[in-house]
Amino acid sequence: MQLGKLALRLSLADVLRDQQQQNGLALEPVALEDILALSTLPTLHRDPFDRLIIAQAKGRGFHLVTHDPEFASYPVAVLW
Repeated sequence: MQLGKLALRLSLADVLRDQQQQNGLALEPVALEDILALSTLPTLHRDPFDRLIIAQAKGRGFHLVTHDPEFASYPVAVLW
């Protein structure tokens, strides 16, 4: 949002609350295992936050929804 890449009609807090209620959105905390898993990932993606998301998806068996082509270079399921 701050970079101007995402426009929302509602506040971010309202969007997240609505998605939790309507679609069962689960917000996952960052755990120590997620941080430690970063050292096992190849450095194909340079953004540290994106690498953390990849580590969480890999460790927890999540699917990622992203348009970033670099995510597909990792052993995680990518949709989009």
